[in-house]
Order: sequence, then C-alpha cells, then structure tokens
Amino acid sequence: MYIGLISDTHGVFPEDVRNFLSPVDQIWHAGDFGTLQCAQEIAAFKPLVGVHGNCDGLDVRQDYPSFQQFDCEGIRVLMTHIGLSRGSYWAFNPHRPSYDLRAKALIDSYHPDIFVCGHTHIPQVFNDKLNRFLFMNPGACGFQGPADVPRMALRFQIVSGKIFGLEKCEFKK
Repeated sequence: MYIGLISDTHGVFPEDVRNFLSPVDQIWHAGDFGTLQCAQEIAAFKPLVGVHGNCDGLDVRQDYPSFQQFDCEGIRVLMTHIGLSRGSYWAFNPHRPSYDLRAKALIDSYHPDIFVCGHTHIPQVFNDKLNRFLFMNPGACGFQGPADVPRMALRFQIVSGKIFGLEKCEFKK
C-alpha cells in the first residue's frame, strides 16, 4: 500500500500537497486538521485514517479519535497527535527519545512497528532502537508554524511487512 503522511494542516489542504499525494492509496493524518471541512476534503480526495489534535474542535474530535492503532500490510501502526514531551522538540536526541507520558503509555501498550505523531511542526523520521519502531513525524503541511521550518509531507510504501521508498517533499510557506 502506498501511504501519504501529513499533519497539522490547520484548515487547509493546499494544491501542492494534494499533487504530491495524488499517487498514494491512503492518507494518514496525525492531527490538527483545523476544521472538519478540511478533514472532509482530504477524505473525499483519498481514503483517510486520522486522529484529532490539540487545536481541533469538538466536531473533528467526534469523527477522529485521540489515537489510532491498526495493521497495514503486516505492520502495526500507532498514531497520535502529541508524541514527544514538551521541551524536547528542537533538542531531540533519537538515541534517547523523550516521549509524552500519554504517548509512552500507548507505545508500551501497543508495541507498534511504526509510531506516527505530529504537533511539533518539525519533520523527523528515525529508528527508535530502544522501543523498536520507526518514528515518523511528517512536520506540518499547513501554513502555520515557524518560518524557518518548511512545510512538508511524506509518502512511502508498505508491502508484506516491509517499509520502503520513503520520500519527503518540502513546500514553500
């Protein structure tokens, strides 16, 4: 399955992001849709798996849970919006990750192969050797966030329990 991974759209699904995601089979959204209309626009474009974020209103929260745990082609996926503890975003050490307490409890409970989060607007992908999963934060593809951090989206393939072909695309702010 060809996956598009985005987060922090904050109410917009821009044309450049849509073009990058056009070949994927499914979109995963790691929270902060911004509006229910934005979530519906993405879901009308491609099949959507998503979670709500801290900036999402009750209407989005009614349709999208705080976390999702699911299987994709033999890979266990855990997705939530806030994954890292506050204060560790910029000074992050992938050899000693500092997870949000709620996220860490989910990780310990579900033992994912891929852990997906958003919130920081900072794209990061690395192998967490301690917890034995691939950490994926696509950054933000909406227009909110620090000026020195590019808008970004990811896409990759999962086939028969293997992850490959990871691509990133940076977009102008």
